[in-house]
Amino acid sequence: MITSPSDSGRVADAPSNNWVYRALPRGAWPYAQLARWDRPIGWQLLLLPCLWSTALAANLSAAVGTFDLTRFVTHLLLFFVGAVAMRGAGCTYNDLVDHDIDQAVARTRSRPLPSGRVTRRQAKIFMALQALVGLVVLLQFNLFAIVLGVASLAIVAIYPFAKRFTDWPQFFLGMAFSWGALMGWAAEFSEVSSASVALYIAAIAWTIGYDTIYAHQDKEDDALIGVRSTARLFGENTAQWLMGLYGLTVALIALSFWLTGVGLVAWLGLAVAGIMLAWQIATLDIDDPEQCLALFKFNGVVGLILFIGLVAALPFA
Repeated sequence: MITSPSDSGRVADAPSNNWVYRALPRGAWPYAQLARWDRPIGWQLLLLPCLWSTALAANLSAAVGTFDLTRFVTHLLLFFVGAVAMRGAGCTYNDLVDHDIDQAVARTRSRPLPSGRVTRRQAKIFMALQALVGLVVLLQFNLFAIVLGVASLAIVAIYPFAKRFTDWPQFFLGMAFSWGALMGWAAEFSEVSSASVALYIAAIAWTIGYDTIYAHQDKEDDALIGVRSTARLFGENTAQWLMGLYGLTVALIALSFWLTGVGLVAWLGLAVAGIMLAWQIATLDIDDPEQCLALFKFNGVVGLILFIGLVAALPFA
C-alpha cells in the first residue's frame, strides 16, 4: 500500500528526513510545516541580507574606531531569531492567502491547510505567536530600526497577492526578503545610507534571480491555474535574464563595498560569489525541477560566502 504525503504527516515538497520529523511530536509537524522549519533555506535566504548589512556596517564602524564586538554578535543573534520567526509568520500568512491555490497544485496539496491537518483559526493563532516573537526582537533595536522594520510589513502583506496581478511577484518577494540589507545598517547607525540602499537593490535582483529558478518547478501548474511568475514571463530566455539580474547583484554589492571601504578579503568573497552565480546560469536546465530546486538552495552558500568575506575583513579576524 502506498502512503500519501498527508497520511505520512509529510508534505510532498519537503524533505522527509528533516530534524522536524525526528525531534518534534507528530502533532507539532503541521505547525513546523506552516513555518517551513523543515525547509531552512527560506529563513537562511531571509537572514543573509541582514548578515551582509550588519557585517558591512561593522566594517565601517571598525574603520572609524567605533566597532563593538559584543554589539555585532548581539545584532547577528537577534537577526537570526527574527528571521526564523518572521519567515515562519510570513509563510503561514502566505498559506492562508493561497489556501485555494495550494489545493489546486500537486506539489502543495499536501500542505497542512489544504490537507486539513490544521484549521484556518489554528494557523492564524500560530501566525500571531510567531509575529509576536518577531516584534520582541525588533524592539531590541533603536527607534529608527524599529520604524523601518514595521514599514516592511506593507510589502509583506502585498506579496502573496502579487502573483494574481503581475508577472513580477518575485520583485515583491525581493523587496520583502531583502529588507534586512537596510536593517543591519540601521541597527548600527540609526539611518540608511547609499551603501545600504545599493546592497538592498542588489539583494532584490539576487532574490528575483534565485526565485525565478525556484518558480520553474511550478510553471506547468501555474499556467493551468493562472498564477503568474517571472519563470513563466522569462521562459526560454531565463538564462539571459539571470545574466542581467546576477550581474546587477554583483555590481551593486561592489558599489556598496567601495562606498564602505571594505578590505581585500571581502572583495575576494564577492569574486567567489560571482563565480558561483555564473555557474548557476551556465548549468541551469529550466525543464529539470530537481536541478532547479538544487540551484535555488545553492544560493544559501553564495550568500554565506559573501558574509564570511565581510566578517574576515573585520579587525578581530
